[in-house]
Amino acid sequence: MQEMTGRSGQRTIEFATPRAKLIEALGAAIRGDLRGYPLATAAFEALIRDPEALACWDMSNYVTMRKLGYNDHGRVHAYVTGAASLAILELLLEGGVRPDLVESGIGDVQDVFLVVLVSTMLHDIGNQIHRAGHEQHGVHLARPIVDRLLEPLYPDVFKRTKIRAFILHGVNCHDLNPPPLTIEGGVVAVADGTDITKGRGRKAFAMGSVDIHSISALAVDQVVITRGDSKPVLIDVTMNNSGGIFQVEEVLAPKVIRTPLSRYVELRARTRPQGDEQIVSSVRLDGDHFVMNLESGERASVEVNDSQKRLRQAVAGSLDIHGGGK
Repeated sequence: MQEMTGRSGQRTIEFATPRAKLIEALGAAIRGDLRGYPLATAAFEALIRDPEALACWDMSNYVTMRKLGYNDHGRVHAYVTGAASLAILELLLEGGVRPDLVESGIGDVQDVFLVVLVSTMLHDIGNQIHRAGHEQHGVHLARPIVDRLLEPLYPDVFKRTKIRAFILHGVNCHDLNPPPLTIEGGVVAVADGTDITKGRGRKAFAMGSVDIHSISALAVDQVVITRGDSKPVLIDVTMNNSGGIFQVEEVLAPKVIRTPLSRYVELRARTRPQGDEQIVSSVRLDGDHFVMNLESGERASVEVNDSQKRLRQAVAGSLDIHGGGK
């Protein structure tokens, strides 16, 4: 809230919602990370002013929050994950990782920043049709927006079409259904998985969605993306109580394990000492298992509960894919 005095001497009160302030701060962070990358900057500025993109974000949020009681999937989520994707990408590049666009000879780092940011910010717009199949819905909905963004930036249709393919791949694969095949797609998926803090769950909780998703999101205080000790990227999750482990296990860990980023990302979670009764003091991801340090001094190792993996195995079993069936 800001108090101002106009020319007439009358006082007016302007209200800036936390949502608006958050978007403003995240926009500034994104612009800072894109300094030196004019193509990606131009795409970002066009995207956040595109009426179709704005409507897609709002309708995606309406369906997921109002109709399904899920956490935020709209404009704020797009900005949060967009900023996270750039942080992850910068650390990967500093660590010597070569994205697929560069490795393939299709583009350079300038193009990589554009692809990662645009695909990350548009990844969830398919939710406006339905949560079921939202990845594939998102591909169709993103295409005209992406074409509109890319046309003035890439006059060469041949290259523009290839750049678009990378963007749509990131949209299609962000929820591991199917898993991403490119480094760029992996960044989109992992960035999406980092948006698990209590700010995202609070609105769903306030609207009456009291379930493991909203409650566990309220248990996550902070997600920090920084340089790792043994890998280029460290994702460090701080929880105010151990209920937040659901978010780490169900949302974030599979997106680290099942993407091309698995070799480059460390994942660590810990509870604050002043939180609830401590059972687990810290957790780290080791392959596809969580290694947990217990308050008792013991150590335990459990396999990550990957629901997509279980579904895939169930489908394979029912079709007798590995059993010699026809």
